[in-house]
Amino acid sequence: MDSGASELDWVESYLAQLATLRQLSPHTIDAYRRDLRQLHLLAKGVPWQQLRQADIRRLTAILHGQELGPRSIARKLSSWRGFFGWLSHQMTLAANPTDGVRAPKRPKPLPKALAVDDAVQLVSSTPPGRATLTGAELCNRAMFELLYSSGLRVAELAGLDVAYSKGRDGQSASLGWIDLASGDVLVTGKGNKMRTVPVGSHARAALAAWLAVRPPPTDGSSALFLSERGTRVSPRVVQLRLKQHAIAAGTPVHVHPHMLRHSFASHVLQSSGDLRAVQDMLGHASITSTQVYTALDFQHLAAVYDQAHPRAKAK
Repeated sequence: MDSGASELDWVESYLAQLATLRQLSPHTIDAYRRDLRQLHLLAKGVPWQQLRQADIRRLTAILHGQELGPRSIARKLSSWRGFFGWLSHQMTLAANPTDGVRAPKRPKPLPKALAVDDAVQLVSSTPPGRATLTGAELCNRAMFELLYSSGLRVAELAGLDVAYSKGRDGQSASLGWIDLASGDVLVTGKGNKMRTVPVGSHARAALAAWLAVRPPPTDGSSALFLSERGTRVSPRVVQLRLKQHAIAAGTPVHVHPHMLRHSFASHVLQSSGDLRAVQDMLGHASITSTQVYTALDFQHLAAVYDQAHPRAKAK
């Protein structure tokens, strides 16, 4: 291309090559064109070879200040990076000015937790018009009560035994077990770290009711919770049973086992304010992983403020 070509001429030459050699769709080419024209506009016509990394960082900050999302900024940076990579073969550049420039981090979505009343209603609900539960329903109630009571991961729950076993007849030693006498559950979490978590009174009652009717496992294990075939329940089966139970109970959101873990953490933190204790009960190696629940706690406080404070809302 002629050395006197305008900056946008370079863009069109690049896009033509993308369309010809890479056979990108017209829609994709138009997206690249918009991104590169926006760069030209933000740079106020500064020649491409004069742009430096500091300029790209500044322009990225402008986009962020315009409330453009991290995903969109990352896409634009990708468009710009490809263009400058191509341009470096067409003219002399000191360096690719987009190298080392990253989009702002995407904010982590807050864990979804149930309200206290919704969580209690979910784990304790019974089929309408039924005075007694079947053995499978007693198993489900014990599982759901324990998930919410102790904040277990679904894999930790599925791995529980009725009591500690050293392992024999081809079975492994227990990685987790329930101790109703002391009111504790012992589990092996991530990094093979064991922890002890208290079990609430309602969960203990549900566990006792299930243990009273629990048949011997057909797989020779000491599994606490069983599938319909009498083998140790799998995490996937727990997920499906909880989903079906939540639908039958009329829970207004999609529920999965980790939501009960989030609900446990959020509700304990709301009541106690003890972040370190919640960290220990969840089995987090770093308190940074637990601090996300302080945001959930603030949401609770803000809701109470909005509902109760006479100056909270504009009249």
